Amino acid sequence: MDKQQLLKDYKKQEDKMCLSQILDKIEFSKIRGKIEYTDFLDMYQISLVENFLRKIKFENYQLYGGYEEAERKIFIVFPDKYDKNMLEKNYHKMVKIVRIELPEEEQGKYSHRNYLGGIVKLGLKREKVGDIIVSQQGADMITVEDFADILKQQLPSLTRFENSCVTIEEISQLRQREIKVQQVKIIVPSLRLDNFVSDLARTSRSKASQIIAQERVFINGQNETKASKLLKLKDMITIRGKGRFVIQEFAGTTRSGRTVVIVEKYL
Repeated sequence: MDKQQLLKDYKKQEDKMCLSQILDKIEFSKIRGKIEYTDFLDMYQISLVENFLRKIKFENYQLYGGYEEAERKIFIVFPDKYDKNMLEKNYHKMVKIVRIELPEEEQGKYSHRNYLGGIVKLGLKREKVGDIIVSQQGADMITVEDFADILKQQLPSLTRFENSCVTIEEISQLRQREIKVQQVKIIVPSLRLDNFVSDLARTSRSKASQIIAQERVFINGQNETKASKLLKLKDMITIRGKGRFVIQEFAGTTRSGRTVVIVEKYL
């Protein structure tokens, strides 16, 4: 497998570095005959990796983030002697939960931003932590197994968590995500992606086009950079920094021919 040849069409250095790491894991798995896995990939990297693996026709892999709807996932590659059912039995060896239980007087006080900000403030590597599931009682931070102890030791040094109980739990004990949605009605001149991004991100069409070009928009988990992409019913639109939305209904047209769309926004 000639790595340089496989990566020659990728211009961005960060894309090459990401895919180079993936190729290394594939090679290590083949040589060692064992499971290999990466740190957490974000949505852009997941889309990049999946498209690349389809291109090279590689199938012995799995993406896993702790639960089905996870945005951040580790890339797992396995030798031929494994199947995906056998792989599931090894998830607990790859990822753990670092659970923060807030004291009663602080419950409900912190948002996802506060927990993520704590990781940043401590100078810890973001790629070691996957999704952060926030609840009234605190948060479950999904992390790669070898980072769980470090996170457990470091979090109580932050003032906001000094009175919290921080424990390491098995991934099977992950708290169910509390999904809250809000219906939003938007009116778009056409079903082009830039129209939706403009309305949902509350910005101008030109700014929406910039957001799309900056690779911050995903349709059903796949990065989309064409502003003219036409959307359809049940498409999931993720705008990094703005949220996740699902098209639920095309509810008619206005006198001027614009389309009324009912969208669910995940809170």
